[in-house]
Amino acid sequence: MTCDVLVVGGGPAGSTCAGRLAIAGLAVLVVDQASFPRHKACAGWITPGVFEALQIGTEEYAAGRSLEAITGFRTAVVGGRLRDVEYGRTVSYAIRRAEFDAYLLQRSGAALRLGVRVDRLRLEPGGWVVNDEIRSPMLIGAGGHFCPVARALNPPPPAGTVVAARDIEFQMSAAQAAACPVEGRMPEIYLDRDLSGYGWVVRKGDVINVGFGRVGAGGLASHVSAYVEYLRSIGRLPPGTPTAWPGHAYLVRETTRRAPDGERVLLVGDAAGLARGCSGEGIRAAVESGLAAAETVIAARGSYGRASLCSYRSRLDDRLGPASTRSGVADLLPPALRARIGRALLGSRLLTRRFLLDRWLAA
Repeated sequence: MTCDVLVVGGGPAGSTCAGRLAIAGLAVLVVDQASFPRHKACAGWITPGVFEALQIGTEEYAAGRSLEAITGFRTAVVGGRLRDVEYGRTVSYAIRRAEFDAYLLQRSGAALRLGVRVDRLRLEPGGWVVNDEIRSPMLIGAGGHFCPVARALNPPPPAGTVVAARDIEFQMSAAQAAACPVEGRMPEIYLDRDLSGYGWVVRKGDVINVGFGRVGAGGLASHVSAYVEYLRSIGRLPPGTPTAWPGHAYLVRETTRRAPDGERVLLVGDAAGLARGCSGEGIRAAVESGLAAAETVIAARGSYGRASLCSYRSRLDDRLGPASTRSGVADLLPPALRARIGRALLGSRLLTRRFLLDRWLAA
């Protein structure tokens, strides 16, 4: 089997890239080990810029799908006082990833091979051969943090650079929904006391998503347990909330060492490690990198050597802004002192909005 471009991974990055390439007249095949719709561990909020980049109207998307307008956030340091920050306008939307990803993949117009695991890759003079049966002159790695294409191109990332998270999303019963105090328009954000991670509670109608993530997998289980107990103690979890939370991992753009390009290959989204360092939000980066990769492939006009694909990095900078790896003054402070100063800043509603929410979640 042959195609012009093979995309490994059907999430937002892969489907966005595939859709733009299909519009340009290229024969695109998307391969994914899952069948869609499928569950994806993710809090599930996106900024209006995602819809703008995809050229999708919110009314069009909301037809038959969950879309909750977010106009504020409720925040606290774990163990501290809850504060409400109102924006008075829609700054984000809560979506269900199972619906969102399936919609984008179907919308792409690409050929699909779902339920197929990619476990064999090799580069030949004319292009890539995948699973000994699919041949393509150009390959897009879009399979998330554990993408086989990304692993073939890059060594394992240092443990201290990986963000590990766990979350659960489930449909509440009528009794649970009535007892749940979380508002759909106001997701709740809970920062860990050492400011190395945070938890969230996001309501989407009668569906709720609860999760927690932090830099480094060490100690994650104990932090999650403490977080769950805290939420229960302040009555934020509906009775009967499941306790077995699936895990996932990702890299952030400021510290990733993954090369996003190679010979006849580009990486997009979490496969390239492009999540925002402050919040870990990765859907906007997935969409923008998918578009940047498609632009690069189209401009290459069938010549997919490294020299023809090197413009991808500058296109990422144009869409996402340059990734800063420079240390600021805060990075020079001892962790305990940095956390103490951070908690003090978050004691102010104004500073919480300016230094946390505006930069993390409402940008």
